[in-house]
Amino acid sequence: MPEFVGTPNASGRRFVVVASRFNESVTRPLAEGAVDAFTRHGAAFDDVDVVWVPGAWELPAAVRKVLASDRYAAVVAVGAVVRGETPHFDYVAGEAARGLADASAEFDVPVALGLLTTDTMEQAEARAGGAHGNKGWDAAMAAMEMADLFDLLDSAADAESDLEGGDGEDDDAER
Repeated sequence: MPEFVGTPNASGRRFVVVASRFNESVTRPLAEGAVDAFTRHGAAFDDVDVVWVPGAWELPAAVRKVLASDRYAAVVAVGAVVRGETPHFDYVAGEAARGLADASAEFDVPVALGLLTTDTMEQAEARAGGAHGNKGWDAAMAAMEMADLFDLLDSAADAESDLEGGDGEDDDAER
């Protein structure tokens, strides 16, 4: 039984961090943590782009746009949605996460979630380089592992198709 496990290897791959400017005191360290993780794991600095959007609500649209370019092995989306006194938090956090998952599925490219959803700004700061680490770094690690895993799975599918003598297309489709 074959097992497939990706590794956090950024060498030879391009990545993009899409970051929300809202709560920038939190999101900038998240974006910097993601870039740091990529470069420490083999990405050339020029192979990591950072795209800034106004807020978490805009993350999915920007991620879809960068995925449509077909330039990136994976995306890290970072933002910070802090609960307030209205249900706005629930709508923004839920729809942003759903939009990011949908974009990943549609384009078949990993999108790692570095979107913090916290009750307080202090909790967000603790996860942006504070006592709870840097979730931007963690998301980049997941993005690299998933990009590597996707490559492994694609290679395995190609090898299986070659063994079967096919080109990966359904030979019965025209019959």
